[in-house]
Amino acid sequence: MEITERLGKNVRTLRGKTGLSQEAFADLAGLHRTYISDIERGRRNVTIEVLEKLAKALEVSPGSLLA
Repeated sequence: MEITERLGKNVRTLRGKTGLSQEAFADLAGLHRTYISDIERGRRNVTIEVLEKLAKALEVSPGSLLA
């Protein structure tokens, strides 16, 4: 599995555990909903800054999103 796919799977799983929709999660992270959708499908290669926004919104460490 490529790292972008792994990131997407982890974000989708953790977002699901919080009960947030993609739209609510995107608002919380300060990103656009379609960008979140692309991340979750492994179609985006995110920057470190975006990785940090995702992690903060999910209340996890950035590294845990890549594991």
